[in-house]
Amino acid sequence: MKTDIEIAQEAVMQPITEVAAKLDIGAEELELYGKYKAKISDEYINRISSNEDGKLILVTAINPTPAGEGKTTTSVGLGQAFGKLGKKAVIALREPSLGPCFGIKGGAAGGGYAQVVPMEDLNLHFTGDFHAITSANNLLAALLDNHIQQGNELGIDTRQIVWKRCLDMNDRVLRNIVVGLGSKTDGVVREDHFVITVASEIMAVLCLAEDMQDLKERLSRMVVAYNYDGEPVSAGDLQAVGSMAALLKDALKPNLIQTLEHTPALVHGGPFANIAHGCNSVRATKTALKMADYVITEAGFGADLGAEKFFDIKCRMTGLKPDAVVLVATIRALKYNGGVPKAELGKENIEALERGIVNLEKHIENLQIYGVPVVVTLNSFVSDTEAEINFVKQFCEERDCEFAISEVWEKGGEGGIELAHKVLKTLETKESHFKVLYEDTLSLKEKIETVARKIYGAGSISFSPAVIKQLEKLESLGFGNLPVCMAKNQYSLSDDPDKLGRPEGFELGVREVYVSAGAGFVVVLTGAIMTMPGLSKNPAAYGIDVDESGRITGLF
Repeated sequence: MKTDIEIAQEAVMQPITEVAAKLDIGAEELELYGKYKAKISDEYINRISSNEDGKLILVTAINPTPAGEGKTTTSVGLGQAFGKLGKKAVIALREPSLGPCFGIKGGAAGGGYAQVVPMEDLNLHFTGDFHAITSANNLLAALLDNHIQQGNELGIDTRQIVWKRCLDMNDRVLRNIVVGLGSKTDGVVREDHFVITVASEIMAVLCLAEDMQDLKERLSRMVVAYNYDGEPVSAGDLQAVGSMAALLKDALKPNLIQTLEHTPALVHGGPFANIAHGCNSVRATKTALKMADYVITEAGFGADLGAEKFFDIKCRMTGLKPDAVVLVATIRALKYNGGVPKAELGKENIEALERGIVNLEKHIENLQIYGVPVVVTLNSFVSDTEAEINFVKQFCEERDCEFAISEVWEKGGEGGIELAHKVLKTLETKESHFKVLYEDTLSLKEKIETVARKIYGAGSISFSPAVIKQLEKLESLGFGNLPVCMAKNQYSLSDDPDKLGRPEGFELGVREVYVSAGAGFVVVLTGAIMTMPGLSKNPAAYGIDVDESGRITGLF
């Protein structure tokens, strides 16, 4: 079987102007980045603003395992399947981060014959959005340190600076650093930190902003530090908003590319779901809903992270209401949750499947709490047996979920026809009664406890005295009505990545909370989650290369 990059590089792409024409986008309404990438202009977005919204379909998954689930692959393949059925569909995805690209994943454009292209461009520099976010983030950091150096008129307490620099790379040595060493003109010596770009609040702000005015208002509200009286100091106080907005002007516009079967795809923004809100931009999703009858979007990692934040943050803030959810799983991943080693996942094992399917069960229950109809799809592997498939099918149907096999990795859109039919059936026969998990009026502590108990299955939540003080301070400053953005490991429903299946009654440890006032949520760090990942002993970067003709290899 060919690798993903080999399949992508052999694809015959249509000029992006032709892909756009299918959606009635004129060439003058595109800002081209070569032949196969473009940004959609504000003029086009304004022109279609009165169009009726299409149906919104969220794709999520069980907790990720080394066995693989294929959430993005399923999203792309489902969009292609809708196209084969003659339906007008658009896919709305996030942009990949260079960190995982050179770290573990090696790429994030789907897989097999269900990919978005140009694959290499998307996984590397694309249209420069992440570079713009990195630059805006670090401009604010530079203005902050310069303000302190030039007399500190705002009385910033250098022990209470919360704004961090960022870099779109896994680089553990930057987690905790010291800046300002040298002479007096080199700045004030203080401890500083880096986060990966996708964890920057500016990434979240860009993805939640409705337009330039909203973007600037959100940027202005971002808290960068506290003064000696304990009062927040914002980016607006530092007069940083205009220059940051100038850097982000083009990044705010959604990107248009295509799948291997020329289905339009809006790929824009890329916050991680384990440390941020994990959804593509509001602008891309809302624009797609005006462009097509069906919009397939995804939320990162398992439903306990990405889907919860899609519902409780993105939908809460924007009024978006999903019409259906596709929950992706694999037989292999379910058996892994049942305790089978990765090397033995190809063997039929109904007992292990029965033990591991409780992970799927919990995600189904969680999604149904939100009142949205659920379709479960199994991403197909050749090792799956008829007995195993029938077991999962019956399990899902007993829980009022449509069920379908997905073969999009191997067959592209044709392999997603069954899934597309089940999604269409669900949209026609089941009404979505979407509701958020908790009300704004709950205290921050109650919101954290609600997510931990109802979504994760925690028995208790541990708040250190320092966290209790942080929560009290945030509420005294007027941030108590904000939703919470839980930062948690993605591999388990708990904060312990080794607790597979459906752990229950565990203690969830909250070690830090802070406000992202511009994004409009309170971040809650649990367990050992980090906002700047590190590289493994053998990172994917070792296998990436470019030949004499300029052809990139090693992305997968």
